[in-house]
Amino acid sequence: MDSAFIPAAKPLIGDEDVAAVERVLRSGMLAQGPEVAAFEAEFAEQFLQGRTAVAVNSGTSGQLLGLIASGVGAGDEVIVPSFTFAAVANSVVLAGATPVFVDIEPVHFTLDPARVRAAITPRTKGIMPVHLYGHPFLVDEIEAVAAEHGLAIYEDAAQAHGAAWRGRPSGTIGAFGMFSLYPTKNMTAIEGGIVACADEDMARTMRLLRNQGMETQYANEIVGYNNRMSEVHAAVGRVQLRKVGEWTRQRQRNAALLDEALAGIDGLTIPRVADGAEHVYHQYTVRIAGGERDRVRDALRDEHAVGAGVYYPIPNHRLPSLQRYAPEVDLPETERAAQEVLSIPVHPSLSREDLDRVINGLEAVMSAGG
Repeated sequence: MDSAFIPAAKPLIGDEDVAAVERVLRSGMLAQGPEVAAFEAEFAEQFLQGRTAVAVNSGTSGQLLGLIASGVGAGDEVIVPSFTFAAVANSVVLAGATPVFVDIEPVHFTLDPARVRAAITPRTKGIMPVHLYGHPFLVDEIEAVAAEHGLAIYEDAAQAHGAAWRGRPSGTIGAFGMFSLYPTKNMTAIEGGIVACADEDMARTMRLLRNQGMETQYANEIVGYNNRMSEVHAAVGRVQLRKVGEWTRQRQRNAALLDEALAGIDGLTIPRVADGAEHVYHQYTVRIAGGERDRVRDALRDEHAVGAGVYYPIPNHRLPSLQRYAPEVDLPETERAAQEVLSIPVHPSLSREDLDRVINGLEAVMSAGG
């Protein structure tokens, strides 16, 4: 077995990132300031077709503040997928509303529009779809449902920097779009989040909410939070912005090589990209049928030194923290996905030799069977 372990995901931090941190630390200006403002403007120009971007200290903070700024609160329901990270439903609960868990469609693992329509009640305020793994949700159909019922769309674009649907960038579709800047995302700011706001009123409310409710020091207008992004984090984000375009193209090239090599392997289904979708491959996620997923994951790690992740092994509606919001929910596609998905390395730091080892290891493990 090759001793050089290939991780499922890997932060990409270089000398320029380190230099940016040192520059800010030596400047003495550490709290939210010109670096944050520049990062917001540059992110908006690169990804958001001019929408206003507001930086915060985490993706979860961005989701929560976006919901509050959208008027979501007690008595409201927000439709969410259960097959995603718990921050989606957590943000709804923290805003004082109720998450309503809905099943996914089986191809791209995103909200099933028909199931969304069936879950709407008089209390439904909006729909929070996730651009999961970097593939857009089914925008046309979800927008049609939302328009039919007068509902807002709140985008979770945590994994979708640069993804698009028919030329419309992720984050520019709903009332707001939240991007995560966690270390293993397609780009990072060490930690943090960016919220794309549909209008300037929302952007101003977001700025108030992240900064104790004040725009002018000590002139607090509303009750707010301390969810600011630091200058250090923004400086790293600005460096990463210059690199993420090429990193995304490398992810897509790696995914194309994996598609070609893995197509047709018995018991394995490769990702499919919808017509009109730009997939940025935060994860390259396959399905392993027949109850073999965990064996395949463990054998890749133990026999081939290849890391692979399960995103997500426990659906949100079965988590102890969220079960009370879904006592009798039936989500068969969500349950099946949680048993079958496996994300294998696709990150841009992989060499061709690394990719070959991933491919050969997966072929060997699949052919070995149970």
